[in-house]
Amino acid sequence: MKRIGLFLLTNMAILLVLSVVLRLLGVDRILDEQGVGLDLTALLIFSAVIGFGGAFISLAMSKWMAKRSTGAQVITQPRNATEQWLLHTVARQAKQAGIGMPEVAIFNSPQVNAFATGMTKNSSLVAVSAGLLNTMTKEEAEAVLAHEVSHIANGDMVTLTLIQGVVNTFVIFLSRVIGHFVDRVVFKTQSGHGPAFWITSIVAQLVLGILASIIVMWFSRYREYRADAGGAELAGRQNMIAALERLQRGQSTALPDELVAFGINNKARDTFSKLLMTHPPLSERIERLRRG
Repeated sequence: MKRIGLFLLTNMAILLVLSVVLRLLGVDRILDEQGVGLDLTALLIFSAVIGFGGAFISLAMSKWMAKRSTGAQVITQPRNATEQWLLHTVARQAKQAGIGMPEVAIFNSPQVNAFATGMTKNSSLVAVSAGLLNTMTKEEAEAVLAHEVSHIANGDMVTLTLIQGVVNTFVIFLSRVIGHFVDRVVFKTQSGHGPAFWITSIVAQLVLGILASIIVMWFSRYREYRADAGGAELAGRQNMIAALERLQRGQSTALPDELVAFGINNKARDTFSKLLMTHPPLSERIERLRRG
């Protein structure tokens, strides 16, 4: 319930901010002055502000959201040998990868998972579950940490946000164009927009959004292979393989939706969901690492 409330509150705040920006830019209307034709320039700006604005505000808030949605506790002063080892390992890997020291956190879950998030390479967060620390060997846990540090070093959070912004922009733009066409040609609305525009735009946005998600998730799967390769370089190929095999034998925790793409593992449940997988199957990731 807390996660749902936090999600709704955050999205309402984002919509409010973007609405103010659109009003200040003078592009809160997408019709021309006569109220008949589409102002394509205004529509494109409107779409880009909503598409990129939402994506980048979410990225800017990602660490804050991650900590509150998972209950992750950042280690400021290590209280035991495990926390000391975590800080030391991430610090060493971050230095090898050429990035600033991330915040390191532990979230209370008996299942095995980890994630990384943050707006820049030098302002990021790496978090692991208590279950991971209790289940994996140090070598396997080090490989998982290396995988997450590689995500940060590769700039995956920003790149994924840029791609999400581009596809969001085109989805919003094209859905309004389709809605306008149907409203004018099929329902013969002469000026302004009738109910057909809004209904068609919503339906088109849903359909185009699913197609766009397939593109975004394809990139998400591709970056997992790169992070596996980076993890193998930082922690050793065999350790990375052993960590993935450990995940294969267990079941990863269900992260909040906004963090699924940044976790170490995500399983598809049916054929269609495979197209929307944020992660490739573990068997394929292991095989690619073994091939070198």
